[in-house]
Amino acid sequence: MSGHSKWHNIQIRKGAQDAKRGKVFTKVTKEIVLAARMGGGEPANNTRLRTAIAAAKAVNLPKDKIDTAIKKGTGELAAEIYDEISYEGYGPGGVALIVECATDNRNRTVADIRYIFSRNGGNLGENGSVGWMFERKGVFFFPKESFTEDQIMEAGLEAGAEDVLDDGEAWEVRSAPGDFAAVADAFAAAGLEPESAELTMIATTEVPVSDPGLARKVMNLMEKLDDHDDVQKVHANADISDEVLDQLG
Repeated sequence: MSGHSKWHNIQIRKGAQDAKRGKVFTKVTKEIVLAARMGGGEPANNTRLRTAIAAAKAVNLPKDKIDTAIKKGTGELAAEIYDEISYEGYGPGGVALIVECATDNRNRTVADIRYIFSRNGGNLGENGSVGWMFERKGVFFFPKESFTEDQIMEAGLEAGAEDVLDDGEAWEVRSAPGDFAAVADAFAAAGLEPESAELTMIATTEVPVSDPGLARKVMNLMEKLDDHDDVQKVHANADISDEVLDQLG
């Protein structure tokens, strides 16, 4: 299982906990606002918005809040103006991280992100310091109990998906960013609804983390970053074995 898949699985479990506190609602709402602002309020013509709405529905964000977020993004309703910004740095053990944020106060956010890095065994770097170790991909996850590999491959590969991976608990489908919309539409046409679908960053080179103590430090940093209100996504190139993850609980 790839590092990205492991972090995704952890996020699924963590998302259920965050949903109880409403924190996940803030993230999906911001993404809808940003998507609508960048590409308009019509999902049929805005792949990013379609993806954001799907993610919001997956965590049971009420329809009226989805509609309100879209209107805020298009300017029909007054709203905070969010800037999208990414930060790069290193965590314990030389693990590279990219932190994607949406903020209404850049100075506050960079200070907070730098503090989280420094307090958890890492350091914030310059733009481009670790970005070269990642590439943007479209990623879809399908639960194995719901779909077969043949179903996924037949619909996805014909539409431009690059690969179908077995991550142990789900089928992970990857595509080039430019093919994301076509692949998403192909899955929808085939009646295949993914557990999640997003444009994300995949590490091209991973750093093995076999020591449980070091793994816990890496996970603590990632979770602290992910818990920040301005953080939308956290990407890392840590390759933590399933055995170590089991030890961490």
